[in-house]
Amino acid sequence: MTRLGETLRAYQARDPAARSRLEIFLLYPGVHATLYHRLAHFLYCRHLKFLARFVSQWSRFWTGIEIHPGAKIGRRLVIDHGMGIVIGETAEVGDDCLIYHGVTLGGTGKDQGKRHPTIGNNVLISTGAKVLGPFKVGDNARIAANAVVLSEVPPDATAVGIPAQVVRIAGKTTTHYADEVDQTSVKSPTLERLAALSGRVETLEKLLDQCHAEGRRDACASCAPEDKT
Repeated sequence: MTRLGETLRAYQARDPAARSRLEIFLLYPGVHATLYHRLAHFLYCRHLKFLARFVSQWSRFWTGIEIHPGAKIGRRLVIDHGMGIVIGETAEVGDDCLIYHGVTLGGTGKDQGKRHPTIGNNVLISTGAKVLGPFKVGDNARIAANAVVLSEVPPDATAVGIPAQVVRIAGKTTTHYADEVDQTSVKSPTLERLAALSGRVETLEKLLDQCHAEGRRDACASCAPEDKT
């Protein structure tokens, strides 16, 4: 009951829409998924894996949240909305984490044994993020919405993009991105690089057009075949 009480208090602290602990207990699927997982994990650790899987599948049907019975979940986990969350068998989630809907803590299909990520304490994983592989996401890290994390994230870091890159550590920017990174205005490193490449191609095309207009075909390597004919 102590763990349930602290979980309900964590929901109250992190969800401005939560009005009472009774409402949270009765109506929040994240709380139900966590309670079901405790039972499933208890059975899993006692080699009652069929029963453990049965409980986890019932929880998935009831809540829309799939947590493998083998996953290790810390205290005071808050799952906001929760629909579409998938947490793999060897995943580990620390204490005081906040996970939004559509998140996957999964594997890449290339690893054996430990296949899923280890999430530290007080980590926020935003909507639609994918954390894939057997690496560590450090304490107090922030994963932006729809990021795809394929390598280790240091403590106190913010990771954004596909594939995700660290843009802040302990409040200090590591790139040219804006100081404030939130779930609605993050800039994708991939998109910015594509924009820069597009600008470069446009500049080169203008230079080529200028060479042709001035009759300077010998100055352009791409025109060399025409010079030989």
